[in-house]
Amino acid sequence: MTASDFPHTTRASYDAIAADYASHFRDELAGKPLDRAVLDAFAELVAAGGGGPVADIGCGPGRITGYLYARGVDVFGIDLSPGMLAAARELHPGLRFEEGSMLALGLPDGGLGGVLAWYSTIHVPDERLPDALAEFHRVLAPGGHLLLGFQAGDGTLSLDEAFGRDIALDFRRRDPERVGALLEDAGLEVRARMLRDVETEGAFPERTPQAFLIARKPVAPKPAAGGGEDGTAG
Repeated sequence: MTASDFPHTTRASYDAIAADYASHFRDELAGKPLDRAVLDAFAELVAAGGGGPVADIGCGPGRITGYLYARGVDVFGIDLSPGMLAAARELHPGLRFEEGSMLALGLPDGGLGGVLAWYSTIHVPDERLPDALAEFHRVLAPGGHLLLGFQAGDGTLSLDEAFGRDIALDFRRRDPERVGALLEDAGLEVRARMLRDVETEGAFPERTPQAFLIARKPVAPKPAAGGGEDGTAG
């Protein structure tokens, strides 16, 4: 799959499995207390930063959107896949879900208090990831927070079948330190890093450790008091 193909193949693949995916993963968070703790911390950071809307980018069937909404977050979802969005609207009829791409969100500059990309950047080719992070920076308000969740490691897992249906999805594992450096390059300050060990038991066994990064768009420094060019009075 080429870098230019991935939006189309990602959309088509998730359209094909949307109903099965939504049913299978609906209660996944119930067995992952550390993941919930990261989401809860993100919700608190957004509130402490003044609130504002949060975009759940790559929201799928809206399970994380719904989780944040239940914790008082003003959140809406964005996804490439119309099938996933249909599932999200059915499961969370009171919430807002829109079709869109993380590479061109169609949102105003600086309008969001938070951005969540929970296992959605994993499908973005390495050469396009800086573009997605730059778009996250653009739509965040100064002081707004970003939370990324992704599989830690290296290499790419390519799947051509899921839930008995043909798909074409690449799942990119990434080094958290490298992703942190890309966030800094995009103008975001990394505030927290968490690496969770692989879960091999339960209903949702994993192949790799899981990484979570929280970053913040810097607040512009306030002008120095006084009228001097060096910031001193007089």
